[in-house]
Amino acid sequence: MSAGRLSMEPTTVKLTEYSHGAGCGCKIAPDVLSRILAGEPSEKMRAAFPELLVGHHSRDDAAAVELPDGQVILSTTDFFMPVVDDPYDFGRIAATNAISDIYAMGGKPLVAVAILGWPVNVLDPAIANLVIRGGRDACSALGFALAGGHSIDAPEPIFGLAVTGIVPPLNLKLNSAAKAGDCLLLTKPVGIGIHTTAEKQRHLQAVHAGLATEFMCQANTIGTKLSEISAVHALTDVTGFGLAGHLLEVCDGAGLDATLNVSRIPELPALDDYIAKGCVPGGTERNHTAYGAALPELTHREKAILCDPQTSGGLLIAVAETAVHEVQAMLHDDGLPQEVIGTLSTRSGAT
Repeated sequence: MSAGRLSMEPTTVKLTEYSHGAGCGCKIAPDVLSRILAGEPSEKMRAAFPELLVGHHSRDDAAAVELPDGQVILSTTDFFMPVVDDPYDFGRIAATNAISDIYAMGGKPLVAVAILGWPVNVLDPAIANLVIRGGRDACSALGFALAGGHSIDAPEPIFGLAVTGIVPPLNLKLNSAAKAGDCLLLTKPVGIGIHTTAEKQRHLQAVHAGLATEFMCQANTIGTKLSEISAVHALTDVTGFGLAGHLLEVCDGAGLDATLNVSRIPELPALDDYIAKGCVPGGTERNHTAYGAALPELTHREKAILCDPQTSGGLLIAVAETAVHEVQAMLHDDGLPQEVIGTLSTRSGAT
């Protein structure tokens, strides 16, 4: 052990012991975020920057700027504290999660830069090297470079990316474009927050070890393909606000209501067992407190699943009923869930 720094083998460190939050569960609660962003007039911004097609006001997944040649550039950033103990996996998950915002807008990532906060007097820099390597490998596997970044000395480990992407104008997918009658599909199972909490509490069954990590490292590349279908009206990735929270963002953006068939929502295994053991992350209650008034009365199980903060979750698809079979065939070819989990309808005043 060197003076002033805790040195340990990268293979033995447990990163989650060095952070108070985990993954997308670190997000500021939606109601608090609304207060932070209050008072910024969208009309004034649009008038000053007509090339800005999408800013933060619509709660979409990335900013979108139209270039003079008509192409649309996407820009996003996402970072968080460790959701798993393994440094390399943490890097892969954080990178995959950040890149997902580009796919959720229908785009293709072009380049990324890293955001790293590291407690340099507590954790060996060699461990941070593994985190960055995981992020770099995630980008390389998707065909683009992690080209640089910025780092600071921080009290807790933080990692993520700022990603730039591109999308043809007609393929840009916005929450506000969802339509009444659209069917809803989800490309990954929910329950990631429950599984990772079960792992921290040492309740995770051996057969489920690594399952959440596998899904968190699964890139949402299907978004680029789905964007070519005009009847796919909206896409968003399900992350820290949970399925219910991100669905509400779509509903609010488009002025619609949603009906979900909870029994059809894809789930990670053994959620009932883990919920019964109390393996529910703190972000679940924060989410429900923030937007529960817009939801019907939920059972304990429904709240635990619908408000479960996901890290690098799947894409929520809003597609016209006439194109559902086309989308399901595309999802089948990629080995993704194909169930219709709900529908959108004209807003009646209650969600």
